[in-house]
Amino acid sequence: MSDARRKRAPSAVVAAVALAASVLFAACASPPARALGAFPRPAAEPLFGASEVEVVVLGIAQDGGVPHFGCEQWCCEGARIDGRALHPAALGVVDRRVGKLLLVEATPAIEAQVDLLHERAGVEGRGRQPVDAVLTTHAHLGHYLGLAWFGREVAGSKEVPLHCSPRFGEFLRGNAPWKQLVALRQLDVRPFVIGEAFSPWPGLLVTPIAVPHRDEFSDTMAFVLQGPSRKLLFVPDVDAWEKAPGLLERLLDGVDVAYVDGTFYDGRELPDRPLAEIPHPLMTRTMDRLADVATARPGTIRFVHLNHTNPALHDAALRRQIEARGFAIAAQGERVGL
Repeated sequence: MSDARRKRAPSAVVAAVALAASVLFAACASPPARALGAFPRPAAEPLFGASEVEVVVLGIAQDGGVPHFGCEQWCCEGARIDGRALHPAALGVVDRRVGKLLLVEATPAIEAQVDLLHERAGVEGRGRQPVDAVLTTHAHLGHYLGLAWFGREVAGSKEVPLHCSPRFGEFLRGNAPWKQLVALRQLDVRPFVIGEAFSPWPGLLVTPIAVPHRDEFSDTMAFVLQGPSRKLLFVPDVDAWEKAPGLLERLLDGVDVAYVDGTFYDGRELPDRPLAEIPHPLMTRTMDRLADVATARPGTIRFVHLNHTNPALHDAALRRQIEARGFAIAAQGERVGL
């Protein structure tokens, strides 16, 4: 951003906020002043109790993160001016019993996210093998583009296990630049059997579950991660719970904590794009469906993959309303004992 643009930006931000006061759910709109800088903040301690195996939330935003490429509304311009950033939705797993790290999703923000994972794990000196294994849910850019960073142009890693669906594996093997990563054995593609649990290493269990989504290049997975203390669900992308009757109930069965698709709040925050082209379950509808679960176990249903226009990202008052219903917006950097 040029110096001239930086000088002009604050007044533009103020003007945009004033306009937003009358149209709450316009693109990037949210209540005035109070919303600026109000990203969710992580708790200092692990949620729901500590464990030797810990999940770290490495990002909570939709594929483009915040600030978002192509966005010049106040929600992005304010973040640029302040130097604030939210990464695309991803998790890391720290297993202190064996000194291993698992990356769940390889987003375009992989460098910053792995750095956050190393910080939370208290590790250094990993060099060209920054993690011990990777899981990917599907082949949309915010979930797998970071795989390229394991290649010879960047880390030059050696045989990093990549656990993915068989269709995703075939996509990688058959298309550049991914097939070079496979041919040079920088990634070791290990297809799993959908619906069957597997272990990236002993003591950590992962169950992949197919979910309906726009599957142009691969199918789409949810993951249930199980450690010594808890089971955790990660389902950042799904078209609609109704597309597969009983899907949401099956995903939540026996799970202690769930990170679920919260891309759009109620659908009004992206008026210039037809949501039929980019379907996701609205947060308002998910909260209605899971009201009893949230009442019985407050805070265990946590939204991730929020679009940059989602007012729940920017409006602390709205987040308090969501929390009053027993739900939560995940915070980048928060930890859960697994």
